[in-house]
Amino acid sequence: MSEKRAPLYLIAGGRHSIQRKGPDPLVQAVLDRTGVSRPSVAYVGAASGDNPAFRLLISRILEKAGAGRVTLAPLCGARGSLQKAGSVLENADVIFMSGGDVEEGMRVIRAKGAGPLLRRLWKQGKPLFGLSAGSIMLARRWVRWTDPHDEESAELFPCLGFAPVFCDTHGEGDEWGELRALLSLCPPGATGYGIVSGAALKIEEDGSVCALGGEVHVFRRRKSSVAQIESILPRPAEH
Repeated sequence: MSEKRAPLYLIAGGRHSIQRKGPDPLVQAVLDRTGVSRPSVAYVGAASGDNPAFRLLISRILEKAGAGRVTLAPLCGARGSLQKAGSVLENADVIFMSGGDVEEGMRVIRAKGAGPLLRRLWKQGKPLFGLSAGSIMLARRWVRWTDPHDEESAELFPCLGFAPVFCDTHGEGDEWGELRALLSLCPPGATGYGIVSGAALKIEEDGSVCALGGEVHVFRRRKSSVAQIESILPRPAEH
């Protein structure tokens, strides 16, 4: 397998993806880049507890966009194991990180020891992409509240860190409250990306970023505040 890492695609997802009648062009673009007709997909459902109904829903989106067989890489519950999941991940053409709850997804990945395997496959050139929470899990860190009733209890926890960015997905409805909270815990100068519904953030091997499918809002941690700065807009014919 090539030593060159494939670009990472962080797709916002949300209702936009689920309600779409035709194929999702962003998912289609990721699958097309594999160069394989009907590429096989390893489905990592750690963030949703490997929920079968949710997996069926997302699998239909993947298949409509050109995926071949979509196979669960089981990590959750008594049936989940690194050995079983590893076989699926190793043999798939592309790895997909599904949505759900970021903190729970990262807990499962750490508990099953799947992080190093995912990193090795990615470094060897295996394409990875995420949707919603799965996109955030591919980034650097996320935010949680130890006391949901106390804003001061916010703290950061590590994600996989393959994408060297901070990001949130389809959070435009609440003006990116969680992303702003995350950045407020970072040093001045930290940048965060708000990937709006229907858009994606593409990250190249050198860490450079571009928007796909729609606008990506950009935020910067100032000395005592978090400010929204100029957004990233898609370039024509960007894939």
